[in-house]
Amino acid sequence: MTGGITHDRFGERVDFVLELARHLHTAGTSVNRLEGAVERVSNKLGLQVSIWSNPTGFIISFQDPVLGPPHTVTRVMRLKPGDTHLGRLSDADAIAEQVMAGGLDIASGLARLKAMDREPTRLFRIASVLCFGIASAMVVSLFPRTGWNDFGVAALLGMMIGVLAQYGERKPQLHDAVEAVAAFLVTLAASLIGCLMVPLSIQPVVISALIIMMPGMMLTSAINELANQQLVSGSARFAGAMTVLMKLTFGTILAAQLVQITGWQLLSNAGSSVLPGWMPWAMLLPGAFALAVLFKTHWRDIPIAMAAVLLGYGVMKVCALVPALTAGDIPVGAFLAAFTVTAVSNLYARIFNRPGALIRVPGIILLVPGSLGYRTLNIAFAQDLASSLDLAFSLFAALIALVAGILFGNLLVSSRRYL
Repeated sequence: MTGGITHDRFGERVDFVLELARHLHTAGTSVNRLEGAVERVSNKLGLQVSIWSNPTGFIISFQDPVLGPPHTVTRVMRLKPGDTHLGRLSDADAIAEQVMAGGLDIASGLARLKAMDREPTRLFRIASVLCFGIASAMVVSLFPRTGWNDFGVAALLGMMIGVLAQYGERKPQLHDAVEAVAAFLVTLAASLIGCLMVPLSIQPVVISALIIMMPGMMLTSAINELANQQLVSGSARFAGAMTVLMKLTFGTILAAQLVQITGWQLLSNAGSSVLPGWMPWAMLLPGAFALAVLFKTHWRDIPIAMAAVLLGYGVMKVCALVPALTAGDIPVGAFLAAFTVTAVSNLYARIFNRPGALIRVPGIILLVPGSLGYRTLNIAFAQDLASSLDLAFSLFAALIALVAGILFGNLLVSSRRYL
């Protein structure tokens, strides 16, 4: 297959595949989808390739068409774990499609891939900070018996975390500790406000403010990769998610102990008014927009991502209205929501020849059990092992339901070219 490729053309194609793999990795693509996409593009370009990927990099080996077997060209790339970046994924996919279809030559495709490495604009950074606050406000409205004080404080603390996250991206010394610092500051600030200013429901406020940093999507991806026999990557990703949970838990406990030392007493919120019943639905639309922005979705694709959020949450809420679906040990609503979102995302990808992740990722974000893992560790450190085990079983039941929904959704409608 590679016999007619000259040395220069071979090097150009290798560079294109490497750049494509790098962008897919940094966009948060799961290992099985990344490897499948890279193999397909390589074969289309006449390359014989073997790839091994993990959350912190990949190794790609190409058979040398000039020297022939057994000679190979191997590249090792060390990368940071990818964050969800739907805009970059969409652009990389479009460039690969054009190159494979012959509408774009490889050199131009490579140049366009390299041009994607640009810093976020100031406007996007400001929008991201605001969206942190909107997402936190949406989540706190989903908790029962939360009030307007909780709503406002969660939004303010969410924006504070957005600023911290932006700062952490530019400061390597802060980046690795940003979750612990964020949990410490949020718990301390919420306790200060709840003790000295206005009554608050501290736990819902803290969870809502930290919700974007909770590794629910990472946990789901890890179990999904394990289910797809990506054992090394799945284990590494699961360990990474648990590390994030431990950093969040440490920051929270440290702040709580400091509050205990100071002797602050929380103001009673017994007489506080609660949010109206329509508030979660009213916040769903702005919350979906905020999540789409935080996933770095292109402006043209934001309506698609928002519709996906509404789809996943809507299916789960409809299932909650059926008593038979809520009585078992497995959250059937989460399974059916993940199943529906996955099938719809694959159908969308096949019809429009675009990445199904534009629907799949936003569609399950409100279903992932990040807050359950956080609460499990917090309760375990408080030495309430019985409650901790109950939450742990709930966490794994939710993960099982989500991953099963994704697997069955892929069975119903197969994914389009892996992405």
